[in-house]
Amino acid sequence: MLRAQAGERPAFEALYREFARTVHGIALSICGREAADDVTQDVFVQAFSRLTDLRDPQAFPGWICTSARRAATSRVRTRRPEVAAESLADLPAPAKTPAETYAVRSAAGRALACLLQLPEAYRETLTLRLVEGLSGPEIAQRTGMTHGSVRVNLTRGMALLRPLLTEAGLP
Repeated sequence: MLRAQAGERPAFEALYREFARTVHGIALSICGREAADDVTQDVFVQAFSRLTDLRDPQAFPGWICTSARRAATSRVRTRRPEVAAESLADLPAPAKTPAETYAVRSAAGRALACLLQLPEAYRETLTLRLVEGLSGPEIAQRTGMTHGSVRVNLTRGMALLRPLLTEAGLP
């Protein structure tokens, strides 16, 4: 972290590699898939220029997560929310026919729409776990949450998500 603050580009790139999925997941949970990519980029561009302002290097995980939340919330306020089903067109589809491709993308869009209906704390934690693929300990480490809080959010969030998925006709 200190090397990144000193302006060493490889050190900042290492921070990016470590926290990009976390920032993207937070943005995705707030403003949708297409905007999440832009927000992630904006957060890291801003972080690179403001990294020297950070007094305690140990505070970086919380600082970058807070920046992601603020940037994503700002994006939602200034732009019309994006429809999840339309924003998933860039996902690779394992299906073989156009009908199968449509079915996979439609299901993914409905699943993301269900996820976005959850309260923010659960939505963020579940997005980091289910979409970004972070483990519980990784989520705790990168967001500053305790392991217990992550477990509770994942458990309660899944309990709220299951009925929404069932209602949407998803397994």
